[in-house]
Order: sequence, then structure tokens, then C-alpha cells
Amino acid sequence: GAELYFDRHDGEAVTTEEFVRAMEEVSGVDLNQFRLWYSQAGTPELRVSGSYNKKEQLFTLSIDQNCPATPAQPEKRPFYIPMRVGLLDQEGNELPLVTDFEILRQGSATDKIFPITESSQQIVFRGIKSEPVPSLLRGFSAPVNLEYAYTREELFFLMVHDTDGFNRWNASQLLAIDVIAELQLSDTSQNIEIPSILRQAFTEVMKKALTENEIDKAMIAHLLILPTESFLIEQAQSADVDMIHATRERVLNHLSLELYELFAKIYEENDSKTEYAINAKSMAQRSLKNLALGYLVRSGKGEWLEKCSRQFSKANNMTDQLSALRSLVFHAGNNYESATEEALSSFYLQWQHEALVVDEWFITQALNPSASTLGRVKSLMNHAAFDIKNPNKVRSLIGAFCSQNHSCFHDSCGDGYEFLADRVIELDKINPQIASRLLTPLTRWRKFDNKRQALMQAQLRRIKATAQLSKDVFEIVEKSTI
Repeated sequence: GAELYFDRHDGEAVTTEEFVRAMEEVSGVDLNQFRLWYSQAGTPELRVSGSYNKKEQLFTLSIDQNCPATPAQPEKRPFYIPMRVGLLDQEGNELPLVTDFEILRQGSATDKIFPITESSQQIVFRGIKSEPVPSLLRGFSAPVNLEYAYTREELFFLMVHDTDGFNRWNASQLLAIDVIAELQLSDTSQNIEIPSILRQAFTEVMKKALTENEIDKAMIAHLLILPTESFLIEQAQSADVDMIHATRERVLNHLSLELYELFAKIYEENDSKTEYAINAKSMAQRSLKNLALGYLVRSGKGEWLEKCSRQFSKANNMTDQLSALRSLVFHAGNNYESATEEALSSFYLQWQHEALVVDEWFITQALNPSASTLGRVKSLMNHAAFDIKNPNKVRSLIGAFCSQNHSCFHDSCGDGYEFLADRVIELDKINPQIASRLLTPLTRWRKFDNKRQALMQAQLRRIKATAQLSKDVFEIVEKSTI
């Protein structure tokens, strides 16, 4: 299909229709329904439920698809949605997928794509001897929102046993989101225990990383990362920033202490003493090692603060050095402040002639969750390496602080909002495009509580009232204010 497309249209100005037509012609598949992806706005939703008939050995997936109404499109036709599916038995083995249209035979495929083309439809699997756990939308086979009422135990099971990398990661995220959501609803005046299932899931994943030689260590590293504050805020209807930050930190601190020995083993096993190499295996080892280092430094134990400093000073590659620096900045705490400042100074002196590395140096300091970070960001704007006229420097310092350091930017005093408004007004006279993009965090005021909403809207109105405001910034402010 790609070859036909380029042979036919190379050098021409063409549209997506020509591309789809080439694919259709070569594959022999009618893509008329698929073309709705180009003409219908919005993200489709798949609501899936499963039911098991032990007597008949049948497992049925019932699927409803829907796409919410959007301006000028109140009703949507069903999309062509490729849903890749696997079924796992209670031991984690993949089951052969046999429907009414196939014959059960040895070697039947255990991973298949089923076209979801109707508003409601079912897929019935035969020869299923015990109730399975479905692995749905494998490999993120379609860009849709999936709803399936997984229990925590099923998410634990998929996180540990699924063979599909995307679904293992997705299960880990959903499990952590559920645990964090429960803790957010608990009485903060009481020391509510963190549900043990998350610790158990982390334990099983790390044990596999230590015992299975062929395991994908890059995937393991992803499984051990909690959902970001940005994602948790985006998922909330009304985001309590302080609670989200505090709860996520509490879970991370709990894991760092409860699984201290496992993280230490992970670090030591993946701390390569060989010469630096750029290959998939070495990169995966570094990723897993440095993730473990972050948890270990977070524990506050002096041994790991020293090891982190040693890794920083002796690292023979940027990944290890920058990871150690960030662990010191984010997790070392006030008692290790002088060593952290020394590391920051040393890193800058070493890399001051590499502009992109200096950007990472700015980002690292801008993302520090300390209450003093806004003051530091303001101070860094006077640093010799910072230039308000350089978009990369603006994004790495001001942009990183305002869009990613939520606990500091959204401090209830409103200083972060005032700081961003000042920078937008300043930048509008220099680079209106950068100013308008930098403005985005203030435009999301509806996500937050009434006090923060009022503070954010006040800064939007202040920007709007600025004389000779560019069209770029005015358009965004106009659409964002009420």
C-alpha cells in the first residue's frame, strides 16, 4: 500500500483520501466506514463487559461503542474500531481464541484483532474451561477510551502476567489510580493504611526482573512509575492539587520504604561496571537502575544519598549523571542541601557550552517540588545562561515550572499565576507565539477549586487588559475568560 501510494503520488500535493484509497486498493478491504475517523470529531468510547458460562465453556464480550456529541455533529455513526484481544487463564497462560466462525484446533491463535463496527455487538469465545481475564485493546490497537470494570485483583493479574506490554503498563496505571483515588477520599486526620495490593504488584514485578533473564527491563521500569500529577489532575473533574500531590508522595514514600531491599537489589544488579554502551539492553538496564535509585534516595537513608552523589560524580554517561542529579534535587531533602547545590554547580560548569544540556539543568530545578522553587525560578531568570528571547530557555525554565510543577505553580497564594501572567505580558512584546503557548496552564482554570479559579481568572483578565496585546495572546485569553 505504501509503495503504491508513493509510486502514484510522489511529488504531488495530495490528501489523506489518496492514502486511504491506496491502502484499500492493495488490501482489498472496503474502508468506507474507516473513513469516518477523518470526518467525525471526538474520541470514541468502548464500553466492554464480560460474562462466563461455565457449563457451555463460553466467554462473551459485550461491546458498545459511542462517540460524544461535538459542535455541528450531535449524532455519530459507528466507527470501524480494530480491537486486539487476548484471554488469560488463572495461571496467566494465553488461551486459544475460537469464535463461532472457527474450529477449535491445536495451535489456534491466542491474539487476534476483532473489528468493532456496530453500536452494539458481541464476541463469543468457545472452549474456555475456566473464567478468563480479558486483555483488551492490546498494543493500543485503536485510539479510543476503553471502559471495562476490572477489579483490583484483575489489574494486579494483568500487570504481572500479561504478555502485552501496553496492557501491562495500562493495568499498572489503573491500579495505582484506583489506590490513590481511595486514599484521597479517606480521612486525612487518620493514618489510613495504603492498600497492600499495590505493594504486592510491585513486588511481583521486581522479583521477575531479578529472576528472569530475558525480561524487558525497560518495560519493568515503566511498570514501576506511578501516574504523573498531570495525568491525575486531568482525570479529576475538580482537581484538589494539594491532595493529589500529597497522596501520590505518600504512596511513593511508602513503596520506597516497604520495598527498600528489592529496590536495592534492582539497583546493584543493573549497575553495570562495563564500558558505556548504546544498545537496547544497556539502555534498559540504565532506565531500571535509575528508577530504583530515585526510590532509594527518597527513603532518606544516608547510604543511598552517598551512592547517588557517587554515581553523579563518576558517571560515564549523561543518563546516569542527570538521573543522579534529579534524584538529589527532588528527593535528598534539606539535610543534603549543600551536596545538592554542589552537584548543580558542577553539572553546569561541565556542560555550560551544550545548550540542550543546560536546558535539562533548568528543567531539573524548575520541577523541584520544594516550596522555594518559584523563588529559584525567578533567580535563574537572571542567570547568564537564561535568555528570555530564546524559546528553548523559556520552555525549559518558565514552561516546565508552570505546566509540570503543579504543587508549586498552583500554590493557593496565587503567586505562580501572577508569575506566569507577568511572563506572558513580557513575552508578548518579544515572541507572541511563545507567549500564547506559555499561557495554557491558566486557561485550564475550570479544573480547580473556586479560590484558584478566581485567582487564575483574575490573571487572565489582567493579561487581557494589557495595552497593544498581540492577536495570538488575545484570542486565547478571550476564549478562556467568562
